[in-house]
Amino acid sequence: MAAPGVLALAEVTETLLNLDDAPAAKKATGYNDLLTRILVDSAPDVLAANLIAYLESALSDSVGIVTSRPLLANFAENFRKVEDPEITVEVGTRAIQLIAPKVVSFEEQDTRIKEILAEAYEKQEDYVSSAKVLQTITLDSSQRSVSDDDKARVWIRITRCYLEVDDPINALTYLNRVKTVLYHVTDQATRLQFLLSQARVSDAQRNFIDASTTYHTLSTETMIDEGERMQALSAAIVCAILAPAGPKRSRQLGRLYKDDRASQLEEYGILEKIFLDRLLRPEEVKAFAEKLQPHQLAKTADGSTVLDKAVLEHNLLGASRLYSNIRVPDLGTLLGVDSEKAEQYAAQMIEQGRLAGYIDQIDQLIFFEGEGSGEKIAQGASGGAGKELRKWDTNVQGLAEEVERITTMIQSAYPEFYEQHMVH
Repeated sequence: MAAPGVLALAEVTETLLNLDDAPAAKKATGYNDLLTRILVDSAPDVLAANLIAYLESALSDSVGIVTSRPLLANFAENFRKVEDPEITVEVGTRAIQLIAPKVVSFEEQDTRIKEILAEAYEKQEDYVSSAKVLQTITLDSSQRSVSDDDKARVWIRITRCYLEVDDPINALTYLNRVKTVLYHVTDQATRLQFLLSQARVSDAQRNFIDASTTYHTLSTETMIDEGERMQALSAAIVCAILAPAGPKRSRQLGRLYKDDRASQLEEYGILEKIFLDRLLRPEEVKAFAEKLQPHQLAKTADGSTVLDKAVLEHNLLGASRLYSNIRVPDLGTLLGVDSEKAEQYAAQMIEQGRLAGYIDQIDQLIFFEGEGSGEKIAQGASGGAGKELRKWDTNVQGLAEEVERITTMIQSAYPEFYEQHMVH
């Protein structure tokens, strides 16, 4: 055998020519021995060329499918040993091209090589190429049985690749495919990967309540390491804070605040203030923003970030706890925005049922009536005034009933006094 690192392409080509004329019984052994030599003795600059020459010969028509299939299976098993992702990409790409015309005969080997190639792309942080390779794997085959676990595993891997390049639309497409087979998936690790992918897709699409709920579920899974569970809990808190203010967010914040583990996290301070409806200071918001991912700091339609909007809405709810009414300009000063924006946010939250109250635009006053119930309430001063009148009527009725009760007690205890002073 040649010394390590000196197996040249010419020697590989000559060996392959000799194997072409070798008896069928020795051909398979000869190819497998050569592959071992190529992997051990090839210098890095010729390894790719040697492997490609090997594949072109092993998959040639002169070798035949019956012999080629076990040779390609052995190649796929050993191909994982190649550590340089550039070599893996070059050789893997050529292997797929060679297999393509007769892929029906090599589906299993084709799948293994594509998975190795996708992994090499991921090492190069080329996640789009990895996803595209994985998409070409044959999952609906008449030649071999593909389990729902295997299908889900491939689709989740594609989903995660698209999430790495911030493409939630394509990620959601493949996540939805997983949902069609999830009921039959038995591998617990795959099911957990689905939950994580689902949370990340919801997070990327700014469905922060759904993302927070799924992250919190993941944080309780005992199969996951303690460190990863705490990361999931941290992500759940961040998403809950970024969610639009309202009853759903309040309930989720309550679940997270009551989680005994939450106090161990850096986000606990801001979580506590939000849960207890305390106003947030700018420096607290700035410190929190530094830990957010780019998509969580993206601009919304009005030019503010998701965090800016969440904090403004939270402080608006906090103001509703402190004041029964407030002038619009004063509310703007309290929230750190102009009066027009303060009125716009208040009107929007009232309309969506996330804040109970009404706006008197003539007198530039906002009247608060507590947090919204999740249903739209009557708008305008007349709706608010009507509610105030009903409260007044209820109080008057309660007072009258209390007077009647005391009068009856006096009549029972002191009938003579009652007759002399109260019956007229």
